Amino acid sequence: MASPIIAPSILASDYARFGEEARRAEQAGGDWLHVDIMDGHFVPNITFGPEIAAALKRSTNLPLDVHLMIERPDLYVEKFVKAGASRITVHIEAHHPAQETIRQIRESGCLAGVALNPATGCSAIEHLLGEVDLVLCMTVVPGFGGQAFIPEVLEKVRHLARHPARQQRRYYIEVDGGIQVETAVACARAGADAFVAGTSLFGAKDISRAVADLRQAIQRGSEQAG
Repeated sequence: MASPIIAPSILASDYARFGEEARRAEQAGGDWLHVDIMDGHFVPNITFGPEIAAALKRSTNLPLDVHLMIERPDLYVEKFVKAGASRITVHIEAHHPAQETIRQIRESGCLAGVALNPATGCSAIEHLLGEVDLVLCMTVVPGFGGQAFIPEVLEKVRHLARHPARQQRRYYIEVDGGIQVETAVACARAGADAFVAGTSLFGAKDISRAVADLRQAIQRGSEQAG
């Protein structure tokens, strides 16, 4: 696996300046741009759709890390592929044939991820680990930004990092929710290697410094894990 990934979450940015904010994340040293799609059904909030994702794609060279927090992700894969997504992550808890959706994403040319809510155990996705490029462990209850990190999720990260399937297929282990310097150290120590950060980056006075500090924290945690 390459160096750990930092994915600034556009959900925490200034909505009136999406294009500029995407470029700011890129200039600050972000690796991916995380795009949260919420439908008001799977989670109690509504964000934006494929048109905004396409506009973000035109605004930045960062790969779009699209996270579908929607009830029927299988019905929208094609739209987000056309919008320019590099990877698309779907929830195992959503109402769709997960294995077929994962294959649909990969056959479209995108990388595919599967996400777990904090209350969902790893057993729910065991059958998919040989097919995905990324497993997203939600470290908050999905739906709103700015929530407190749930430390119990770290055990899932450890399990996924040690799982035999990861030796055969090196999927990323991504964490999302309440990620800042202190929690990033703990996540990296547990085995995470992709970090979604919103408020701690876009809410910082100096986003470049915030990205650098987060990267240093991840490095510390990774060294402690080793």
